[in-house]
Amino acid sequence: MLFIRLGLQSDISCGPQIYVLLFLLGVSGCFSPHHSTGTLVDLTYPFDEHTIYWPNNAPFHWEKSSWGHTHQGYWYASGVFSASEHGGTHLDAPIHFAEFGWSVDEIPLTHLTAEGIVLDIRSQAGSNPDYMLQVEDIAQWEKQYGAIPRDSIVFLLTGWGQYWPDPSRYLGSPTPQDTTTLHFPGFSAEAISFLVDQRAIVGIGIDTASIDPGQSQTFPAHQVLGKANRFAIENVAHLEKMPPHGASITALPMKIKGGTGGPVRVIATVP
Repeated sequence: MLFIRLGLQSDISCGPQIYVLLFLLGVSGCFSPHHSTGTLVDLTYPFDEHTIYWPNNAPFHWEKSSWGHTHQGYWYASGVFSASEHGGTHLDAPIHFAEFGWSVDEIPLTHLTAEGIVLDIRSQAGSNPDYMLQVEDIAQWEKQYGAIPRDSIVFLLTGWGQYWPDPSRYLGSPTPQDTTTLHFPGFSAEAISFLVDQRAIVGIGIDTASIDPGQSQTFPAHQVLGKANRFAIENVAHLEKMPPHGASITALPMKIKGGTGGPVRVIATVP
C-alpha cells in the first residue's frame, strides 16, 4: 500500500490537504476517472473438479504440492493446476476459429472493458433447447431499448445456467461426451453477422457451453465471429442478475501467449 499527500491544486477535485490510501486494484475517487459506482456481480464459475469442459477435453486438475507448517514454524501452501483452454467460464480468442485472428494475449484491453448488453431468450429456449438467436430477436430488443451501442459485449441469456454443473443437463444429453447428441441454445450465424457488421460489437457471451447451439457440427457462429476478430465468452455465470443494458463489463482472461482461449474472470458493475 502507498500513502500520498495531496496539496490544494486547481486541477484536483478531491479536496485540499488529504491523505489517500491506495490499494492494489482498488484506486478510487479522482485517481480513477473510469471508476463507476454500482453493484459488483461476479459472472464467473469457480474452477474445481466439477467444472464442465467441452467434451473430450482434459478437465481441470488441481493438487497440493506443499501444504503445511515448515520446520521453521511458518505456514507455506502451494499447488499445481492444469486444464484445457476451453472449459468453465472461459474466453475464445478469434484464432480459435480464424487462422489469422488474435490469440488471447493479442486482444486489446479496450475490447475487454465495455458496456454489457443482455438479450433474453429464456422463453424461446424453454420450449426449444436447440433455439438459435435470430436477427428478429435483436430487432425486438432494440424496439424496447434502442440500438445496441457499438463497442459493446452482447450476452445471450438462455437460462442454461440453472443446470450448471450437471454435465448431462447442461450439455443436454445423457451421453455428454458424444458431441453429436448435445442440445442447448446458441447464436445463429446471421445474428453474429448482424452484430459484427451493423452494430460493431467487440465480443459476445453466453450461459451455455458454446456460442453455437449444441447440435451444430460446423460451428458457423464461431467461424463468423473469429473471422471478424471478435471474441466469445462461454459458460458465463449469473446472467440473470444483469440488466438488459447499462452494466459495465470487465473480462480479463489468463494471458496465454498464442493461446486459443483460457479461463476468464468476468465482472459486471451494475448501476
